Amino acid sequence: MPGDFSVTPYDVEGQVDYGRLEERFGIQPIDNRLMERIKKDAGELHYMIRRKIFFANRDMNWLLDEYEKGNRFYIYTGIAPSGGMTIAHLPSFVMAQWLQERFDAEVLIEIPDEEKFLAKRDPKLTLEKVHELAYADALNIMALGFDTKKTRLFLNTEYAGKLYKHAVRVAKYITYSITKDAYGFTNETNVGTLFYPSMQAVPAFIKSVEAGRNIPCVIPLGVDQDVHFRVARNAIEKMGYYKPAIMHAKFMPGLKGNPKMSSSDPDNTIYLDDAPEVVAKKVNKAITGQQATAELQKKYGGDPEKCAVCQYNKFLFEPDDNKLEKIFKGERDGTLLAGDHKVDLAKKINRFLEEHRKKKEHLKDKLDGVMLK
Repeated sequence: MPGDFSVTPYDVEGQVDYGRLEERFGIQPIDNRLMERIKKDAGELHYMIRRKIFFANRDMNWLLDEYEKGNRFYIYTGIAPSGGMTIAHLPSFVMAQWLQERFDAEVLIEIPDEEKFLAKRDPKLTLEKVHELAYADALNIMALGFDTKKTRLFLNTEYAGKLYKHAVRVAKYITYSITKDAYGFTNETNVGTLFYPSMQAVPAFIKSVEAGRNIPCVIPLGVDQDVHFRVARNAIEKMGYYKPAIMHAKFMPGLKGNPKMSSSDPDNTIYLDDAPEVVAKKVNKAITGQQATAELQKKYGGDPEKCAVCQYNKFLFEPDDNKLEKIFKGERDGTLLAGDHKVDLAKKINRFLEEHRKKKEHLKDKLDGVMLK
């Protein structure tokens, strides 16, 4: 039907209506009251929450209730490698790092090196290749500023000895019918993909297992990943553990205006290892919300909501709200032209990537110290 859209962990199609998505997934908006609670307990409010990039949640009020009673939480998030890490992967990790800093929390990062190997039919995506990508992702993630004393990462294939027996317990509560309905699995879906949701569930309660008491957990994630925990949360509760709270992020659009930036399309995304000239070239081709000519743009103005350049500033590259509003206003009233607009964004991205490369270089010999095996 016109205006319809689809959101799954493996594909996003159409123009996503986030209000309708909340209804479909049964998730709650992060409203002003919840924002005030987060601000009170954290001491500040992250700009991604203010701007409703993180727009919805499951059980965040419960999580803060527990925190205010002295039951501190840990943070769990992750990434499933299938290609180079992109800037679109960053919001969940930026939020996790901020939560760690503001709540003095431990962070557990899963890198499921089996998921995309099982789910994709690309013969080039061997398990060995995914393993290589996973370690590159781990270094990129730690370079975002996580506390090395309170952050641990693991690859599922390397940490399976710790995870597997608990995944088996989860799996006993998840039927084929549940996964088929949730994911749209068919008779062609391999058994590894069917079992994967049980593995992904374990880090959401593993700290409770280790401590011998229930410890709350919060998961910042892209909203397309919510299905994994819709499937697992009831199983986790039946096992006697707390269901994890969840914070849902919107999708960073592709450079071409697609609803989601994808690592499988090099021209539609910016990788964390892109050279400065590559970044400048890609940004120069990005879609904007501007008119066809400079004259028309000056006369009628443009639409910042349709502009990839404006949205990249909103998501990651302009944390100052006043400066962001000037960018949006310039797009709307026609005083900001595409050429200058794109040059400015490319400079911001390249500054970030240059600093990121320096941090990775500093950490590359220290990665083993934060990896669980």
